[in-house]
Amino acid sequence: MENYWSLVKRGLNGTYVSVELFHLFRYLDEQAFRYNHRKQGNKRLTDSERFALGMSQVSGKRLRFDTLTGKGDNQREAF
Repeated sequence: MENYWSLVKRGLNGTYVSVELFHLFRYLDEQAFRYNHRKQGNKRLTDSERFALGMSQVSGKRLRFDTLTGKGDNQREAF
């Protein structure tokens, strides 16, 4: 657990310039995905393999800009 949180803190402080509370769950989901998919069996995944895996999981899902920014009436649509 401590390893995961240290990676999250390092990612939030080092990778992103500003983290909005509204989007915090998305940053945590990204870090959880990276942590959970760092290995496949005994083999370490490369960044390109992990990217391909992530893209295969978002195919067919839609996140509109107004929902992402919290400025639209259709915020329920993305969830």
